[in-house]
Amino acid sequence: MSPAYTELLHRLKEVAALTSTAALLGWDQETMMPAKAGAARAEQLAVVSRLAHERATDPRIEELLGECESNGQLLADARIAANLREIRRDYDRARKLPAEFVGEMQETNSRALEAWKAARRDDDFSAFEPWLARQVTLNRRKAEYFGAPDGGELYDALLDEYEPGMTGKELERIFKPLREALAPLIAETTESPHQPDLAVRRLVVPPEKQKELNAFVVNRVGFDFDSGRIDVSVHPFSTGISPGDTRITTRYGDADFPEALGSTMHEAGHALYEQGLPRVEHWGQPLGESLGLGIHESQSRLWENHVGRSRAFWDWLMPLALRVLGSELDSYSSEDVYAAVNVVRPGLIRVESDEATYSLHVMLRFDLERSMLRGDLSPADLPGAWNERVRADLGLEVPSDAQGCLQDIHWSMGSIGYFPTYTLGSLYAAQFWEALCRDVGGVEDSLRSGDFRPVLTWLREKIHGHGRCYSASELCTSLTGTPLGHEPLLRHLRAKLDPIYRLDGQKTTP
Repeated sequence: MSPAYTELLHRLKEVAALTSTAALLGWDQETMMPAKAGAARAEQLAVVSRLAHERATDPRIEELLGECESNGQLLADARIAANLREIRRDYDRARKLPAEFVGEMQETNSRALEAWKAARRDDDFSAFEPWLARQVTLNRRKAEYFGAPDGGELYDALLDEYEPGMTGKELERIFKPLREALAPLIAETTESPHQPDLAVRRLVVPPEKQKELNAFVVNRVGFDFDSGRIDVSVHPFSTGISPGDTRITTRYGDADFPEALGSTMHEAGHALYEQGLPRVEHWGQPLGESLGLGIHESQSRLWENHVGRSRAFWDWLMPLALRVLGSELDSYSSEDVYAAVNVVRPGLIRVESDEATYSLHVMLRFDLERSMLRGDLSPADLPGAWNERVRADLGLEVPSDAQGCLQDIHWSMGSIGYFPTYTLGSLYAAQFWEALCRDVGGVEDSLRSGDFRPVLTWLREKIHGHGRCYSASELCTSLTGTPLGHEPLLRHLRAKLDPIYRLDGQKTTP
């Protein structure tokens, strides 16, 4: 091994130790930190983030990269060459941001998060609006530091952080046919006289029983509790802190236990990806890191929807749910629950939405954050613009900002450019699922017996184990044989919803 390469990896590991410390501080802020510690936590995160950035942009890394990039023996190894390519990308990108700016943004993220929590709790957008305006301004500066790609816009520079190589125009191209196909499908289902009975979702189930069931399920699908844990937060999330430390959070209500289970399975999908990465041997290196948030979201959406909302899954789980949750479930069959969890019902809350309407929530956020970054929409005018879009897209009136533009955590954390990856994840998940079912025989039978190993094994081999060796588009084409498209998702929805709603399947079949 080249001495330059060895030193380079050592330095990256030190950066990873600092960024994982920031991740741990962030997890604590959202789960256990006392309310009055917010100001101090913002300063802590600012310092740690600034130190990590300074180490990540040290000129010595440029020297080591140059030596490695001119070493033909190193470049002959395809994985090392991919590692160096991605290290170079990260380094060149990070150098465009001044350390002081990185610290300022991290401190703002932490303070804005606390302001968002209070504003959402109090249904008071005016209290959060100055922080949102500041986040938009900081993200515009960040995009300007990065620079818009040729022929592109500032939003592309932010999007590239979450989904490398993606642009706003390309998202428009992908989203347009999806929206056009979803609209009539949603209309068919909501207008059908055959509607699922939702009584099972109104059952009151103590959160402690739900926690027991959820922990059992995520352990069964493969989550390693010796390398992770589940906690509660205002907004569910998953974070891979370091090798051997991947954490999930979720939330519970007294009713709608399937919603809490779905949310937990969503985060478990993220966590299974993190636990499947080769992080022990490649910590701090691209080879040990996830491939963009679109692929990350594909893992959460696959486990939440293709597994957790499948008929086979509920055939397996129902007897176990009866034992854990109690006799209240006695009068319901697995078919009843399966239909209820797949109801198409336009709603106000993205994380509680069904598969068919989910992407409409994402596209709304994509359009609004893009408009704010361009300056076409003032942050002060966000509630009105939000409510108008919900009325147009979902046919609903928004009764409060807490159920409207304050519902998501992302903008408080400065994550502009993040939202589109949710729909990209749904598209990738559907395409991967078709490939998985082609490659692995008897998937439905495995799910019905509670054996999730064939699914996880395929994902570990085909996706998790590669780190950032490939781009998302390369990985998608190589695994599925075609570029990313909306047709597999529409086939998935049609196969599920046509029998439930007794539709003819002719109007929106791709």
